[in-house]
Amino acid sequence: MGEISIKINIADRVYPLKVNMDEEEVIRKAAKLINDRIKEYQDNYAVRDKQDLLSMCVLHYATATLKAEKRMVDEDTQVADKVYQLDQLLEGFFSK
Repeated sequence: MGEISIKINIADRVYPLKVNMDEEEVIRKAAKLINDRIKEYQDNYAVRDKQDLLSMCVLHYATATLKAEKRMVDEDTQVADKVYQLDQLLEGFFSK
């Protein structure tokens, strides 16, 4: 797909971007999530500096990403363990 030019507003700053057409929706949704999180922090904490709000936002999403990666690794390990157990059962069944 082709590239398109879009403008994304994050923390009251506009960023012109060139993105693939199939990525536009995801990028706009990500910008909305960031702006919503910033607004939440402004409403709930005495923080007004945009840099501080952006830093808190980055920390939130980096933490969420690391937690999701850990869950995936844990789930992959559990699946591998189950496959190994099934393999052992089948091996025992067919070796008789």
